[in-house]
Amino acid sequence: MTTERRDTDISASRAGAREVGLGFPVSRRTDPVSIVPGARVIVRRLLPAEEREGSSGPTVTDVIGELLSIDPLRVRPQARAKAVGNTGVITPAHPSTYNGEDDAGITIPHEDVVVLKTLSARPVRNRDIRAVEEATAAAFPGLHNQWFGGWLARAGDGITERSNSAVPLAPEASTQPVPLAAIQRFYAEHHLPTRLLIPDRIGRPAQGVASADVGPEIVVMTRDLTDLPPLPEGMDARLGPGGTPSSHGLQVQIDPAPEEQWLSMYHFRGQPLPRHALRLLSQRIEGHLGFGRVLLDGQLAAITRGTVTHGGGRQWLGYSAVEVAPSYRRQGLGTLLGIAMLHWGRREGASGAYLQVVQSNTPGRALYQRLGFSEHHRHRCITVASTDNHRE
Repeated sequence: MTTERRDTDISASRAGAREVGLGFPVSRRTDPVSIVPGARVIVRRLLPAEEREGSSGPTVTDVIGELLSIDPLRVRPQARAKAVGNTGVITPAHPSTYNGEDDAGITIPHEDVVVLKTLSARPVRNRDIRAVEEATAAAFPGLHNQWFGGWLARAGDGITERSNSAVPLAPEASTQPVPLAAIQRFYAEHHLPTRLLIPDRIGRPAQGVASADVGPEIVVMTRDLTDLPPLPEGMDARLGPGGTPSSHGLQVQIDPAPEEQWLSMYHFRGQPLPRHALRLLSQRIEGHLGFGRVLLDGQLAAITRGTVTHGGGRQWLGYSAVEVAPSYRRQGLGTLLGIAMLHWGRREGASGAYLQVVQSNTPGRALYQRLGFSEHHRHRCITVASTDNHRE
């Protein structure tokens, strides 16, 4: 009976894992591009054989800490650790697997790994998720906005989810039934489908709502605006016409409103937007707007949209609408523009930054990892089925 329980502990963990070519299983919720030295990880591993034999206790243990290397797999455990569930947790002083020097970390044989999962740079609380979603809602307001039981409903152009969905921003929204009937009436009055944006954890009450359509999984990534990568020599992140030219014919410019070329380059998930939807991107918000662009020898090469809005008691830079002209891709312009926007956001008073990227966009996620972003949480948007019988 004990053996069956212990085997179940292992098989349950492996059921949520996948192979990605690293030599050990990885959690299905972990982005492979995030598995890099310096990342914070949790590794569920088999206890050494001598500790498993003849023991009725747990057969697996969790190691939480900084990833030092992948091959060999080495983790520096965090300073203090607590037991998780029915498993033990290896601390830095664990005698059976620790290699001695603090900086050396713990070496874990690949064959002993049950599953590895990357973690946020620091623990993410529900209020942290609300803070980022609050800043996002302020950066993408609807033309009409109304609160219903802790949910902010936004009605805009009817195209993009961010300004045409209801999002749970108040604490009570995570514990009470969704006020679906009221939200549906709001969207019916504006001749729009009812969309709910459902973030991890705080959107749990909406998970039982029947949906006619489910949008892609969106990875929300964040970073602090301390220790920013430096701008190239001679370049700053100032506002206004003229931008910052370089000796190579490169110019970075961040303006408070988009010019015509900026609007013509932008696409939403690969598709051009109607003119009225493009105009809403430059609509005034409760915060700061910055439209970044990179010019090479006078030709528009890359664009992005930056916002600085309030969320959870701090100012956040929101970084979106990234587009690089096909003929200028793979030249580092996306990275350059991202660095410029991070410096611009800090100058505008932001202390943190967030962005959203479709889970399937592996190159985009890799770019943002290089810019210092890590996964914070995920969300997705659903269109509520018209026959849903959910009640308040």
